Amino acid sequence: MASAAGNMAANLSLANFAKATDLKKRLWFTIGALIVFRLLSFVPLPGIDPRSLAALFQTTQGGVLDFFNMFSGGSLSRMSLIALGVMPYITASIVVQLASSMSPSLAALKKEGESGRKKLNQYTRYGTVLLCGIQGYFIAVGLEGWGAGSTGSAVLDPGLMFRITTVISLVGGTMFLMWLGEQITSRGIGNGVSLIIMAGIVAQLPTTLAQLFEGGRTGSMNPLIILVIIGLALGLVAFICFMEMAQRRILIQYPKRQTARGMMQAERSHLPLKINTSGVIPPIFASSLLLMPLTIAQFAGNRVEGESAWGDFIITITTSLQHGAPLYMALYAAGIIFFCFFYTAVVFNPEETAENLKRYGGFIPGIRPGKRTEEYLDYVLTRITVIGAAYLTAICLVPEFLISKAGIPFRLGGTSLLIVVNVTMDTVTQIQSHLIAHQYGDLIKKAKLKGSGRR
Repeated sequence: MASAAGNMAANLSLANFAKATDLKKRLWFTIGALIVFRLLSFVPLPGIDPRSLAALFQTTQGGVLDFFNMFSGGSLSRMSLIALGVMPYITASIVVQLASSMSPSLAALKKEGESGRKKLNQYTRYGTVLLCGIQGYFIAVGLEGWGAGSTGSAVLDPGLMFRITTVISLVGGTMFLMWLGEQITSRGIGNGVSLIIMAGIVAQLPTTLAQLFEGGRTGSMNPLIILVIIGLALGLVAFICFMEMAQRRILIQYPKRQTARGMMQAERSHLPLKINTSGVIPPIFASSLLLMPLTIAQFAGNRVEGESAWGDFIITITTSLQHGAPLYMALYAAGIIFFCFFYTAVVFNPEETAENLKRYGGFIPGIRPGKRTEEYLDYVLTRITVIGAAYLTAICLVPEFLISKAGIPFRLGGTSLLIVVNVTMDTVTQIQSHLIAHQYGDLIKKAKLKGSGRR
């Protein structure tokens, strides 16, 4: 009977999905936009020799460019129009959010509602263009000098025109991705920018698994280690799902109401506080802040290598901040912890929540409404954010640390799994919300038809 009930529920869900035409349109739009993103990753920059570039990129495997290439879906290794991905947009949004929390004028804009949000988004776009221009210039200069004295430069005709076209192309590619992400958010399913990042990571998964199994076939990697890696990945997925659904429920009680039949029982509800309130934002923000200067330093170092002490200094910095290096791990952990607390403070405002509870007559048992409720909510939120920050730091750093120490060329680590699982869960939740809304819409229509028929 249980299996029959499960089959009936599945059939009902499939039937609801087949009838939800708006949801199907949104899903097809999202899939189409992601296909466009993947196609653009194979369009190279003008003036680039793909064969020489592939040979040069092989020499940097395992470094910061390899890690950045994973987030861009392989666009950087092919030096496509969207080689920078959406990381400049994310970095610009970080700067604007930090500035809005420190600047009174930007904070006032944030409180103006839709008009203020549009102005802040405009500032974010200006910052994205500026960051793309800076990164694009350093990439163009670095490409001209990269391998010029050994295997041959990847640039067919270096010079001012190549730099100009490279900067314009990279800026245009990132701005198009930013626009595409906004279109997915408004006309598709899920958060557009997060889905683009996830699509880039998932696109690298077949290649990563193929390299892993090829190592086991050729004998360069122990089959037992491959099984341990797969088991670790599956365990991480299960642990991420558990922690993302974990929450602290605070009891909210409302006063008894007097009715014609007498005194009613007091109403009770719960205020759910997620253990990981900030979601996948801290790892993305921390990695984007680290990858932007490291990418510039990597290409600048390729240009000035051996020419001066400045070139040696840049090479030393990039070596110290390689993926898996102690300094990189420490800065990455500090960035994740900082953005956990910062983004949680942006998303959840204890003062506003306490004021709303007081306005509607709700209170936490044993806590006085107003200031005491605000302090209690801030205290609870701080404690669970510590757990959330520790969880994100462990998920992002421990697998990378173990893989780097073991010398295993496996690039799909904790950060990538966290992004993929989190974005997938968020997208599935939105799909379920659309299905429920469609189902209730059908019920309302049927109720209206019955009511009109009785008249």
